[in-house]
Amino acid sequence: MRRLFGSVRARATLGATLVVAVALLAAGASVLLSLRSDLIDQAGTQAERTARTVAANLAAGTPYDELKLDDDEEPVQVVDDHGTLVAASEHLERISGTGSGAVKPRAPQGGTGSDDDDGDDDSALEPGEIADEITLTNGSATLDGESADYRFAALEVEVRGKGTLTVYAGASLDAEQGAVGTAQTVMLIGFPLLLGVVAAVTWLVTRRALRPVEGIRAEMSAITASEDLARRVPVPDTHDEVARLARTTNETLAALETSVERQRRFVADASHELRSPVASLRTQLEVAAAHPELLDLEGAVEDTVRLQHLAADLLLLARLDAGERPQDTRFDLGAVVREQTEGRANVTVDAGDVEVAGARGQLERLVTNLLDNAQRHARSRVFVAVRRDGRQAVVEVADDGEGVPAADRERIFERFVRLDEARARDDGGAGLGLAIARDVAVRHGGSLTVRDAPAGGALFELRLPVVVA
Repeated sequence: MRRLFGSVRARATLGATLVVAVALLAAGASVLLSLRSDLIDQAGTQAERTARTVAANLAAGTPYDELKLDDDEEPVQVVDDHGTLVAASEHLERISGTGSGAVKPRAPQGGTGSDDDDGDDDSALEPGEIADEITLTNGSATLDGESADYRFAALEVEVRGKGTLTVYAGASLDAEQGAVGTAQTVMLIGFPLLLGVVAAVTWLVTRRALRPVEGIRAEMSAITASEDLARRVPVPDTHDEVARLARTTNETLAALETSVERQRRFVADASHELRSPVASLRTQLEVAAAHPELLDLEGAVEDTVRLQHLAADLLLLARLDAGERPQDTRFDLGAVVREQTEGRANVTVDAGDVEVAGARGQLERLVTNLLDNAQRHARSRVFVAVRRDGRQAVVEVADDGEGVPAADRERIFERFVRLDEARARDDGGAGLGLAIARDVAVRHGGSLTVRDAPAGGALFELRLPVVVA
């Protein structure tokens, strides 16, 4: 059971069925109440009509024994102001819900009155007048051995010489009970059938709607088992949430494939870059072990330093890839640039004070990499400027070298990328400096781009958000 209702299709079917069931119950109850109220009102109107007919005959002076009380086969009583039954339907055997339970008329108490005595002096009615107000009650009666429920109307009439009489006339509620019973039967049979149809339709529609989801799940399971990130989930030919889910899943798989491929290339390139200095260092040590007099100590130190720098670059890239958040330390970016350019030959600096926040060490490394790159490829001069542009701090590092072709201006920020011509491997560069600079800039909410410098070389522009006081 738990497994069954763990299905989205089962929960949707159950939910839809419950909602429809509640709606049907509410609608059915409303219909029954409205039907019953209308039919009871109709019975009350019929009872009132009968009561007024009898009251009119009494007001006209018709004697009790001449009243026609059996024409409609409905129970009728006439009670005087002393509570005595003075007239009733001939076949009335039992009655309840009226002012009197008597079924056989008796002679009125106190005589029949006279023209000089109009009965009760406190009566609000004039002789021959029928009351406007009528009282409706529910009760039952037995006529000719058949019992039934009735709607009774009570109406007062002032009769000369007889005082105030009350007429009770009933109208059968059989129609109301029959109609309500029929409606209940129809609902008891129809509602379960309708709920069954709703459940079946919801189950089928949900199954069809979720079929693409099952296809996505199956394909994702296959991708997990095969570890083939080049595969993609099927995208249904619709414009709904499932299609958007499939497209988003494929975008995620593409990004994951790119990330994994980048990681593989990174490991392969790192292994290749590490192999050269390690092999060179090993060779020099082996030669030194056999022939100490041939030891190239300066070359061994250079290879060791190169290996140390490469290891530091790889460690920094690994930390950046791991999503390490930069520290929220405030400092003057202009001061950092002035510090990093101090002692460098042929570097012109114009660095204003601009406050930024982040990891000072990482931004120092970024500036150092840009300066090293510019000095490697400059003919004679390097120009550095720091300024504020609205809500951004801007650092520009330009050289007067060969520049970067437009087609390669994004590729140079990839890891282990070295251009074939002017920016080929030199001075032991491994092609990680600009990649580290770009990653550090992005981690600090900024950007790093390259374009042509005014002097004809390359101009690297770093933009970082400034600290808002």
